Amino acid sequence: MSMADLRREYTMAGLREEDCEPDPVRQFAKWFGEWLAASPIEPNAATLATSAADGRPSARVVLLKGFDETGFVFFTNYQSRKGRELSANPLAALCLFWPDFERQVRIEGSVEKLSDEESDAYHRTRPRASQLGAWCSFQSDAIAGREVLEQRLRELQERFGEGEIPRPPGWGGYRLKHDAVEFWQGRPSRLHDRIRYRPAAGAWIFERLSP
Repeated sequence: MSMADLRREYTMAGLREEDCEPDPVRQFAKWFGEWLAASPIEPNAATLATSAADGRPSARVVLLKGFDETGFVFFTNYQSRKGRELSANPLAALCLFWPDFERQVRIEGSVEKLSDEESDAYHRTRPRASQLGAWCSFQSDAIAGREVLEQRLRELQERFGEGEIPRPPGWGGYRLKHDAVEFWQGRPSRLHDRIRYRPAAGAWIFERLSP
């Protein structure tokens, strides 16, 4: 079978305006709660798209670690490719696809670093191996081989011993401050439901988009 022949008819549900919450965070919490209850693998996985100063885009999967009215939070190395791109162009987009529910959420906005206090607090909740991993990796840099990582890990284990592992100075969190959020529900014949929230006059409004 060729890729052109791969098709799926979406028939599970619809998304009506009268069923939408008044703001996008409440709507996201509703859908995410339903998705989480289904116990999927990596339920908080999201594709993060950024672009360099010259406009060249890049995308990768990150794990969301929080959301509220102020935005959507993820963590990474500040000197990774995405970190460098966010420094040059602090605009980004997130996309979450939940195929078992035939749903997709798209989030756009500007990105800012979390405070040191917020990043420190999250770092303290991470497993010790993940804390060491944040120190170990010069994310996105080319290395000679895996043995470089393994040697650095041994050195870090010896350095920190059984003591507390502080947050690396080059690692921390970002918040995507949403100014557009779209909820997509698959429907038959590719006539999907698309509801987009956007701010207007100090509040949120939503509108239906053509599929």
